[in-house]
Amino acid sequence: MDAALTVMDELTTEDIEIRLLLEALYRRYHYDFRNYAQASIKRRLRQARQQLGVATFSALQDRLLHDPEAASRVVRLLTVQVSDFFRDPGYFRAIREKVVPHLKTYPSLKVWIAGCSAGEELHSFAILFREEGLEDRTLFYATDINQSALDAAAQGIYPISRLQAFTENHRLSGGRSSLSDYYTTGYGGAVFDKSLRERVVFSDHSLVTDAVFSEMHLISCRNVMIYFDRQLQDRALGLFSDSLIRNGFLGLGSKESLRFSARADDFVDFVKDEKIYQRRMA
Repeated sequence: MDAALTVMDELTTEDIEIRLLLEALYRRYHYDFRNYAQASIKRRLRQARQQLGVATFSALQDRLLHDPEAASRVVRLLTVQVSDFFRDPGYFRAIREKVVPHLKTYPSLKVWIAGCSAGEELHSFAILFREEGLEDRTLFYATDINQSALDAAAQGIYPISRLQAFTENHRLSGGRSSLSDYYTTGYGGAVFDKSLRERVVFSDHSLVTDAVFSEMHLISCRNVMIYFDRQLQDRALGLFSDSLIRNGFLGLGSKESLRFSARADDFVDFVKDEKIYQRRMA
């Protein structure tokens, strides 16, 4: 009892409120953020408090329990990710030059973009695979827990102001064409060709609670696990390991690693500097 009291004494009032809020969000709406990195969660929940005009996390909990629209806004804030087309061009160049030659040996391919957000990475892969002659044999799975993000990804519309960065990243990634070949502009937006999404399955999927996608040849999950604690990272990596074919490939974000994971032995380094790994044969 004394030990339990000591642990509770170490928690601030805010910490307790946040734990209760995340538990309420899970039990009421089945979104599980309980094992996300607390610093990131706290920062984003403070943004939610400000946007919803409530003074405490307890008041925010009360609001989301009784107002589904407020809960949706909180979930969107907790899951928002910032990305770019061909973000970290060296990663996509390594996919193009090192991974694609292996993928070309398969008659059909399945690629999972986990945590696809608004679709920048998905479209990057679709363009890369078209340029490398793999598009027609590939089925892409784009997943996220944020339905608004999935809807945006399915539309493929991005601000014109972002095109310069997108174009430069595409060039640095080894692009074999002009990025302008893939979009039209109008009304302040760039609309990417719907043909890029014809072989895409968009799906609501949680790395926290949902099961595997089987028989994937390539999984790209970048800058998602940095928001997870160690236990949740291990769960996600277990999903990826179980979803990949033997010798399949896994790409992570530049600040993510398998090094300390309980599932590290499932993989070997393939392009170490770009955090691309290969599933072991056994």
